[in-house]
Amino acid sequence: MVGNNPGYAPKVQHKIKKIDVHLVSHPITGGFADATRKVETIGYTIVRITTDQGLEGIGVTYHEVGGEATRALILNNMAPKLIGRDPLETEAIWQEFFHYLRGVGRKGLMYCALSAIDIALWDLKGKIVNLPLYRLLGGNQTKAPVYASGGWTSYDDDQLVDEMKGMVARGFSFIKFKVGVEGGTNPRRDAERVRKVREAVGPEIKLLLDANNCWDAATAIQAANRVREYDIFLFEEPVFADDIPGLARFKRGTDIPLGTGEHEYTKFGVRDLVAAEAVDILQVDGARVGGITEMLKASAIAQAFNIKFAPHAMENIHLHLVAALPNSLFLERLLMFEEVTAHVFKNAPVPVDGYMHIPDLPGLGLELDMDFVNDNDDARKLGSA
Repeated sequence: MVGNNPGYAPKVQHKIKKIDVHLVSHPITGGFADATRKVETIGYTIVRITTDQGLEGIGVTYHEVGGEATRALILNNMAPKLIGRDPLETEAIWQEFFHYLRGVGRKGLMYCALSAIDIALWDLKGKIVNLPLYRLLGGNQTKAPVYASGGWTSYDDDQLVDEMKGMVARGFSFIKFKVGVEGGTNPRRDAERVRKVREAVGPEIKLLLDANNCWDAATAIQAANRVREYDIFLFEEPVFADDIPGLARFKRGTDIPLGTGEHEYTKFGVRDLVAAEAVDILQVDGARVGGITEMLKASAIAQAFNIKFAPHAMENIHLHLVAALPNSLFLERLLMFEEVTAHVFKNAPVPVDGYMHIPDLPGLGLELDMDFVNDNDDARKLGSA
């Protein structure tokens, strides 16, 4: 065994030397709204972890609401505990932060911060051993299917249909749009919009619906059964994400597969969903749930119960996981993030004929455009960098 070999030592012992955090946001001017909120800003909280040997790992989480607080938590409370650590110690570091910060966050920003750090450490792992992350995870697929996501409830019917047809023209065979128009008060109008989309794209395209937490279980079941005839592949978050009993009621009330999990944090939230029989397709998000370390555990729980794994958004981070994990279904491409993603990264993969191909590069295979990041860093603009 290597561990018992007194002559074994890593070729280069890396230690964490520096942590930088950037906030890059992009205002949404189109008045996008789903059933429960209007989207005003999107973007990334970017973590850069540099070793004493000059390698840099990149991690990201969301910068929509609370990015400033996430940045402060990382820089003030987490970064000092990382300096001098071995970046390969992902499990040990995760557990230490889990216990250190348990009193200030069991969900939310604390886990967004930890997710970004953990992703950066895994990026570093791949760079240290000079392997793409999917290979480090044991996978051999070099591409992963991806679906397009958009179709806001603030769109009129023609705008909705046009965007869905545009997705199909770009080569997507799975497309997702929002339901819950008029704040979720008019499921009949939702059914009419679903009918129009189905007629516009034809029978072969897979339709996914997202209600963004807007209904109680009874209303959600009625809404789902109104659109059942249009062959719906997935119905996402029809009920408030924390209403696990309501999600279970929904699952019992319709045969449309239930997708949820993007608002869960840690393996424990995933355990509760699965144990309650409240999910068919698990949609956890590595930028929230606890990074790559926790995504592997979430996927394993799902795999043990024969549940599909389909991460929410962040497709350039999740690409390696979906390519490596056997119960993975597909990636999600949020159209509203396409512009900011193309600016933040020099080489972010883009979908081709409904697939995303993994860069043959170490780690995540992503390179930041630091000119853009520095020029658009909200923290620098506020004079706090």
